[in-house]
Amino acid sequence: MDKDRETGTALNPKFDDRGLITAIVTDADDGTVLMLGHMNAEALELSRQTGIVHFYSRSRQALWKKGETSGNFLHLREMLIDCDQDALWVKAKADGPTCHTGVRSCFYRRVTPEGLEPV
Repeated sequence: MDKDRETGTALNPKFDDRGLITAIVTDADDGTVLMLGHMNAEALELSRQTGIVHFYSRSRQALWKKGETSGNFLHLREMLIDCDQDALWVKAKADGPTCHTGVRSCFYRRVTPEGLEPV
């Protein structure tokens, strides 16, 4: 156990071998899971400093300010980190749909024995 990382007060994220940390985003008001993304150190710092949530796009291999294309920014309300600092919980207020498909949440289909069904 890394006592300083697990019980201390210093932010010391444990990034993976690609330099990323997983971030789950929920609505700050009602707790709905909106999306899952990844942050590198720059995205994490920009999110903290600007109040607008940033990610690192693994497919584009580039920094990504959520909403810079769609206008549907995620405004950071609170960010929590888990016990071993390898995952983030981002509570945010969205300007509009979070999912690139135009729906509020990227988690809009339930997995059933028959396949998928809309939520």
